[in-house]
Amino acid sequence: MNETQDESGAGEDVVILVDDEDRRIGQAEKATCHRHPVPLHRAFSVFLFDAAGRTLLTKRSAAKATWPGFWSNACCSHPRPGEGTAEAAARRVREELGVEADLRSLFSFLYEARYDATWGEHELDHVFVGRLEGELAPDPAEIEDWRLVGAEALRTSLAVAPDACAPRPGSPRPYTPWFRLSAARVLDEARALGLLDGGA
Repeated sequence: MNETQDESGAGEDVVILVDDEDRRIGQAEKATCHRHPVPLHRAFSVFLFDAAGRTLLTKRSAAKATWPGFWSNACCSHPRPGEGTAEAAARRVREELGVEADLRSLFSFLYEARYDATWGEHELDHVFVGRLEGELAPDPAEIEDWRLVGAEALRTSLAVAPDACAPRPGSPRPYTPWFRLSAARVLDEARALGLLDGGA
């Protein structure tokens, strides 16, 4: 995990461009860098588990340009220039979910995903986990719905969920690509850390 502070000015709609070793090579406006061809940029995903070992899933707002209405992990976003990745992850938990959480870095991975002819992702995604405590107050601009799901139920759901960006009515709920790619490993490592104790 690269926690080096970038020296550019901070901006809410600016993301950090990186190489495949997470070295900063520039910055770009968030909307621009999610249009094809999508440049590689730094991101993070946060997974939270309650005391029963259930995973917090959130449904992305229908107003989102990419993967609206898809289910995903607790929150995900991008650090700003001048902001460490762990610092940014904790900030977004507060902003999107209305709670505080002590986060632990697990791993990072690089992925690309195409949403449609215009939008996509190309991220070096840093994954954090933590314990969910307190009463959630989700930001409706980010989160349309949420639920807590046991580990084995989640594994089963991921196995049958559709890959398509526009699943058929009545089909199993779709998941974001970054969540699909990381969830199984997160569950394995969360179990080793004791975060699934008390849950399935």
